[in-house]
Amino acid sequence: MPRVSDEIQQVPSAELREDAGEGWERLVDDADIRGISAYRIVLGEQPYWSVEVSLAEFLREEPLESELRRQMATALEAVPGAEVVDEEDRESWFVSGSPSGEALVRAAGQVVDQLAARARAYLDSLGTL
Repeated sequence: MPRVSDEIQQVPSAELREDAGEGWERLVDDADIRGISAYRIVLGEQPYWSVEVSLAEFLREEPLESELRRQMATALEAVPGAEVVDEEDRESWFVSGSPSGEALVRAAGQVVDQLAARARAYLDSLGTL
């Protein structure tokens, strides 16, 4: 199936991560730059969302890296139902509360889209893409 830019779909239950009860992903042609997914992690007492941003793994130049991290936190905090937002790992954010996974993917996608052209130029210069 071809990847359609900006389409957000629920991950079929058979394809979910082992620790996830729900998942959403953004289908794009350039997943290294604009790929986003969110998984509702159900291990432990308090379920939470893990929002994974492909670009964050590769973007290590200032001011781009700081812009991405600052804007991502702000965008995820603004999603209705989000309570606590924190970086979980280099490329993922922890979001507690009751936001929708689709809304989290959409919010993260808007941030990535704003930085995509500059990030692509930087990664092209490194030969990463």
